[in-house]
Amino acid sequence: MRALTVVPGRPGSVQVGEVADPVAGRGELLVDGVALGICGTDREIVRGRYGAAPAGEERLVLGHESLGRVRAAPEGSGFAPGDLVVGVVRRPDPEPCGACAHGEFDACRNGRFTERGIKGLHGYGSEQWTVEADYAVRLDPSLEEVGVLLEPASVVAKAWEQIERIGSRSWFDPRRLLVAGAGPIGLLAALLGMQRGLEVHVLDRVERGVKPELVAGLDAAYHTGGLAEAAARIAPDVVVETTGAPRLVLDAITANAPYGIVCLVGLSADRTRVPVAAGALNREIVLENDAFFGSVNANPRHYALAARALSWADRTWLARLVTRRLPLERAAEAFEERVEDVKTVIDL
Repeated sequence: MRALTVVPGRPGSVQVGEVADPVAGRGELLVDGVALGICGTDREIVRGRYGAAPAGEERLVLGHESLGRVRAAPEGSGFAPGDLVVGVVRRPDPEPCGACAHGEFDACRNGRFTERGIKGLHGYGSEQWTVEADYAVRLDPSLEEVGVLLEPASVVAKAWEQIERIGSRSWFDPRRLLVAGAGPIGLLAALLGMQRGLEVHVLDRVERGVKPELVAGLDAAYHTGGLAEAAARIAPDVVVETTGAPRLVLDAITANAPYGIVCLVGLSADRTRVPVAAGALNREIVLENDAFFGSVNANPRHYALAARALSWADRTWLARLVTRRLPLERAAEAFEERVEDVKTVIDL
């Protein structure tokens, strides 16, 4: 069968080639690949900046934003041939740490987790793949066109779960949300904010095209320009920062409303530096009882929350998030970044 593979650490090594057909082990589903979403992590791996192949192997099958259809399922698994499924990305470390031992492996504390298509495990970027039944999430058949969005939506669902848990430390009645970045994560964060009845604002540098149109489709407000200036007008109770741009990260932390919560889900470049008035920053955070935190990855609970959120959403709006679809033989084009893109998908 064909698969999308790369040699981690070697830029330009991405290719579509033949690999051995998968064989389902005990308790595993055999799945026909339907689609694969591409994100910034995949591009980092292709550029040689991240990623690790399984032990003893040179190449890594890419892909963690999966969508497939069950071909065969073991008896008692709860799945049946024809089911639409998504595979969970992360697996707990073998030790395990306390978080992994309690099923919260998205918060692994010793770093020895593995991740499908990213770190130590082959991904879902192949015409067929296998997945343990415990790490498969069934989707409503009506979500087939947009089901590949479940993995990024799970990241957002986890972020919202954490926001609400932190807010519950005291009285918490958020009214206004500001999302920095109108990529897939940002737009899905805005969607989940709308589902919570919030007044939603989205900030991005793109002035026209599909991104502001998608925000308008949520009846949310779209802004360009600086985050600090937008926040001064909006006074957001919750800020979700998805770009990782250091200046925006700092502005998000300092520009929210008193008793505000800032969730950071974007990754910054390691070497980027900006000056910080640490004393003023500390004073503002303390005097306003602010909280900011980072959030990454998701566990099966968050996938279930995300599946519910997608099932509530307008299918036409969700479909517009997919701005480019490519066949597997043209997969290399998916790693070319285009300003007008939101989500690029490879059809398997």
